Amino acid sequence: MVLSLSSHNVIQYLHKAGLCSSEEGANADSELPQSSKKNSNLLVTLAGNRKLLVKQERSVDNDGNPHELFNEWLFHQLLQRFPVLKNISALGVAPPSAIASLVVHFDEEKSILVRNYLKEYFELASFYQKNLSFPKAIASAIGISLGALHRATFNRREYRDFMATAPQGQFRYQFHNPAQGIGSIAPEIFGHVPTDALKFYVLYQRYENLEAAIAELAYEWNPCCLTHNDLKLENILVHSRWDQLDNCLIRLIDWEACGWGDPAYDLGTLVASYLKIWLESLVVDPTIELEESLLLAAVPLEVLQPSIIALTLGYLDSFPMILEYRCDFVQRVIQFAGLVLIHQIEEKMKHQKYFDNSSIYMLQVAKSLLTRPQESVLTVFGIAESEIIKPFAKLGQFYNPKRENNLLRLYYEKTRLRGC
Repeated sequence: MVLSLSSHNVIQYLHKAGLCSSEEGANADSELPQSSKKNSNLLVTLAGNRKLLVKQERSVDNDGNPHELFNEWLFHQLLQRFPVLKNISALGVAPPSAIASLVVHFDEEKSILVRNYLKEYFELASFYQKNLSFPKAIASAIGISLGALHRATFNRREYRDFMATAPQGQFRYQFHNPAQGIGSIAPEIFGHVPTDALKFYVLYQRYENLEAAIAELAYEWNPCCLTHNDLKLENILVHSRWDQLDNCLIRLIDWEACGWGDPAYDLGTLVASYLKIWLESLVVDPTIELEESLLLAAVPLEVLQPSIIALTLGYLDSFPMILEYRCDFVQRVIQFAGLVLIHQIEEKMKHQKYFDNSSIYMLQVAKSLLTRPQESVLTVFGIAESEIIKPFAKLGQFYNPKRENNLLRLYYEKTRLRGC
């Protein structure tokens, strides 16, 4: 990497890139917002209170994807190449500008991406945490926008081929399948994970039906549309006057992981984000059983269920065809929600270096979502699956993909941590 951006040289870089004038640069100010483990971020304020977010990709290890900023730039190029995607809102199937790109500059050589910063919007995760209020209108707008994107790109070869574009001089052999369990466990793990946290791997490996469910989910993964692939609440912006406007204005941001994928994964990631609010509010004590702890949550599941239902109904209202394509779509969403929770536990354990009782409870809930999706639909939504899909089609008309009974379940070889 030729240049490492900092608050000392970012203005000079923006001026050289033609993103600000010398007069703007003289009065510009920069600050360092929260950066991720993969990117360093700089927020620059120019004349007229115009703000730019400058992201630079850090060096990543062999397990990371060193071209995530390229993916976001590729998404920007996709919208320029196919303007119909930007006009989804004009067709009346999504809130205005929900799918629009904010990217204004990409420097592939230096791994720098610049996008407009929307000061009149707020991050949805922060809004929920601060207000402990979960308006159905916001959740519905998110579902409508996501369903509109999936519907517009569903089984469209031109979009799939475009998203297969690789960085200059490199290749893309296939799209990433997110339906993966915990990776291979090598002896090196003992030097990176505290002894107490090894309990996570012991518990995970104890449930063979959990591994079987994930393997089956991976086997049936069928990429068929453009997916965001990281649609957590932190990547959703809501207009500050959302409740005073005719349409609830939202923005789906940070398309660094986007690609050609399974639509159930995007919706499952969102459902997992709502469930995480519930699970992180549990009263955790060794003397309290899981069932009692779930009932004592500071944010009860019943408070979140209206938003989860509004999210799902908004999605299906935009994309009812998905129920004809996969009659088990809602159950797959639930399974992906469980898988996302497991990945979030592992991520937390690797970076925060601990695995506590709250994580054990989350793992048990995730296991239920993955291994018993039909029963879990009622738990998550508070209503039966038939009530969710009833407004969109008759159950008997759904296409049900046939499963081969003689298929062997697929498992990967890995070191077992028995007796740890």
